[in-house]
Amino acid sequence: MRLLRWPWLVTDLDGTLVARDLAIPERNLIAVRRYREAGGTVIIATGRNEVSAGRYHAQLELDTPLILYNGARIVEPDGTRLLDLTLGTSTARACYELVLPVLPDEVGAVGFVDTVAYALKPAEALSRYAARDQLQLLTGPPPDDLTKVMLIASEPELDRLEPLVAGLLPKSRQVRSERTYLEILPAQATKGAALLRLTELLGIPLTGVAAIGDNPNDLELIETADLSAVPADGHPELVRIADAVMGPCATGAVADLIALIDLITRTPPLAAPHSPTH
Repeated sequence: MRLLRWPWLVTDLDGTLVARDLAIPERNLIAVRRYREAGGTVIIATGRNEVSAGRYHAQLELDTPLILYNGARIVEPDGTRLLDLTLGTSTARACYELVLPVLPDEVGAVGFVDTVAYALKPAEALSRYAARDQLQLLTGPPPDDLTKVMLIASEPELDRLEPLVAGLLPKSRQVRSERTYLEILPAQATKGAALLRLTELLGIPLTGVAAIGDNPNDLELIETADLSAVPADGHPELVRIADAVMGPCATGAVADLIALIDLITRTPPLAAPHSPTH
């Protein structure tokens, strides 16, 4: 069996492996299975938590660690945490006391800790998000510390709020995981940093890692991988810098990347030119 040129594939979920209807396109399911049969290993890297991402991990029958909360957490399938970053109590308190009170009525806010989600600021946008992702929101007093906070609103509203939040929470990181989602994360949390941590723990050379993602929260991930790809309908910045642009998410962008890996694996390298003889 020919060894895969990139035997490790790291994929984002929403907008990349998973289509907007929250299902994995059939082409992706078939391609992932064949990639694994050929010796490949698939790792999920997502902004979701282990419960929300777990159903896709199970559907694909993966046994690999998951990169969660946009790099704030790495967890084994048995629940063992290899990385577990939080905002810290001071940043969480500043979020409660400084950010939430200035949010307009139409902006929703949800806080995540462990595998639990708290409705920090109710809004219609938050209700739609929770219904879409089948997320149960707790309404009791929030905890002293959080893994992340997510603001949900229209794109123009979040464009306006993003610099304000950055100024109020200087010890955190802000990133857009969707046009309508602004995430407040631990300062060191990126998918790229989590990938580096995981490759060190598992002894994986980065030269064997391919990655695909579609939004700004995937930027560090595709910058870190040896081969980077983006769905054609991904964020323009990622389309600009990725090594390869695949088809749209809904038609099987991950399957396209696996086909590219297979093609490059099967293509023999060009022979070096002969040196002239004298």
